[in-house]
Amino acid sequence: MSTKIIIIIGVVLILIAILSSLKKSIISTKFGIPAGILGVLMLIYMSYSSDLVKYNRQIEQISIGNKLKVEGPVNITKVISPIDKDSVDCRILTMGVYPESNENDIWVLIRPTDDKYYPQSDHTNTSYKRDGEWQVVTRFGGDLGEAYDLIVYEADASASNFFSGTIEQWKQADSYPGLELEELPLGAKEVDRIKVYTRKNCRGVF
Repeated sequence: MSTKIIIIIGVVLILIAILSSLKKSIISTKFGIPAGILGVLMLIYMSYSSDLVKYNRQIEQISIGNKLKVEGPVNITKVISPIDKDSVDCRILTMGVYPESNENDIWVLIRPTDDKYYPQSDHTNTSYKRDGEWQVVTRFGGDLGEAYDLIVYEADASASNFFSGTIEQWKQADSYPGLELEELPLGAKEVDRIKVYTRKNCRGVF
């Protein structure tokens, strides 16, 4: 039975319960009340098991690290938070700036000590860009003090689709093996790189 059909049935059962509570209703409350309870339970269940209702299974505590002060016109795409050699929490908001002329997508990839590359995204699958600034949620899953390269890429449409598709495949398989250097698409150009360290043990957080 499809998700939409179950939701429709749940709504109908709730309506039956409402009608049974009315005076001169032809529907008995002995049937209406259990129908209403079942309808509510069906809607609650489907809200947790379908994509029709979006929710965050785990409330993310996202922190913001130290931030560089930007002065003058921006000529290159770069990261301004966190800063190089910074210690970061398990989930941070990576922020940066870009020239207004840049029409490419901006991606952040992290490279932990396994030398694999992990594209970072939130619900948009690319870094959010507006008015010369960009940002993306970045997640670390290593040990306390583990070193990470945080790398910023400008990506053309083909490279951006590759990163988005890779993330979707990993999510569906519930496995995040990382990318080898040679797997990175040709349309992704590295524009900035810093090194950060985890200030907590983030292993098993995600």
